[in-house]
Amino acid sequence: MVDPWLTIIGIGEDGLAGLSEASRKALANAETVFGGERHLALADVGDRGRAWPVPFDADIVLSCRGRPTAVLASGDPFWHGAGAGLAEKLAAGEWIAYSAPSTFSLAAARLGWRLESVVCLGLHAAPFERLAPHLAPGARILCLMRDGKAAGDLARWLSGRGWGASAFWSLVALGGPRESIAEHRADRLVGDLAGNLVAVAIEARGGQSIPRSSGLSDDLFVHDGQITKRPVRALALSALAPRSGERLWDIGAGSGSISVEWAMCGGTAIAVEIREDRVANIRSNAATYGLAHRITVVTGQAPEALVTLDVPDAVFVGGGLDRAMFDAIWARLAPGARLVAHSVTLETEALLGELHQQYGGELMRVEIAHAAPLGRYRSWEAVRPVVQWSAVR
Repeated sequence: MVDPWLTIIGIGEDGLAGLSEASRKALANAETVFGGERHLALADVGDRGRAWPVPFDADIVLSCRGRPTAVLASGDPFWHGAGAGLAEKLAAGEWIAYSAPSTFSLAAARLGWRLESVVCLGLHAAPFERLAPHLAPGARILCLMRDGKAAGDLARWLSGRGWGASAFWSLVALGGPRESIAEHRADRLVGDLAGNLVAVAIEARGGQSIPRSSGLSDDLFVHDGQITKRPVRALALSALAPRSGERLWDIGAGSGSISVEWAMCGGTAIAVEIREDRVANIRSNAATYGLAHRITVVTGQAPEALVTLDVPDAVFVGGGLDRAMFDAIWARLAPGARLVAHSVTLETEALLGELHQQYGGELMRVEIAHAAPLGRYRSWEAVRPVVQWSAVR
């Protein structure tokens, strides 16, 4: 058996003193040691050290293939570190890893939190909106931050969204001689925090969490009136049956409300919309809910815009389905994929009736009325009926 040529080593703020014997031996035998400038200084590797390029490029490490090489990363290299990015490009026998406690582990140990109950996020390279789905009264969240200024910005972001009463800990240089921990209230943090090795712990208080049921209020989305209304959206999502890790095509996405609620269930969505103003609304709604990384917006019109898209697990067509579009969609679906289409016009309703007869599935007509003023009294005000056809390929 050939010994691995690459050793991935997690190093903490206590430097060499905190490394295992195996880590120190691999470090001593390495011809080249890659890491951040701080890591290289902590390990005292001298002129064998090569600082990471910015942005990170795993191919530079691979150029040393076959020669004893070490990579230094903070704490656990496989939790928001370089470990997985390297391992994905290597065969199993080429590398070995020695992890140190992650910043998340150290923070939980300092605060006495159950780590399995804590949300752990890397906000050093992600927007603060990524927090939005996780904020709920009493929720405990650990965040890796870019620096002290970003931590101060996060406190102001929380305050601006109604979570200013949250307990807010700054945790600096955990595990080393310069470690410091301070507790604040988010809306009373004055100025920015000092230092670069900053993590933040949040115990959320004061705000209101995002509802988890299908059919969020229309008022929670930016839209121009082109939105699948709340009760109809709930019916559509029930038929789409979102599952974690699945991909949705949201065709004629309008505000992107279907895409947002699908992504909140753990899937990804491709929102196809031809109008630029509505594309902007979709992007805004995705960002507001911290889901921009899960929702891809394609500016174009079906069926032409569908040609290059990855195959979906489910498709939603909110209106405007015609035979050419259906044929293009149906041909791309794998067995078990779901298609849900809505209609408010007689022409599309007739097509859905034909498709139901040909392919089966479920066809239903939904009529909804809302109470509205009528003089001194109230009466039912009906909205256009919606026909929904749902089928499995």
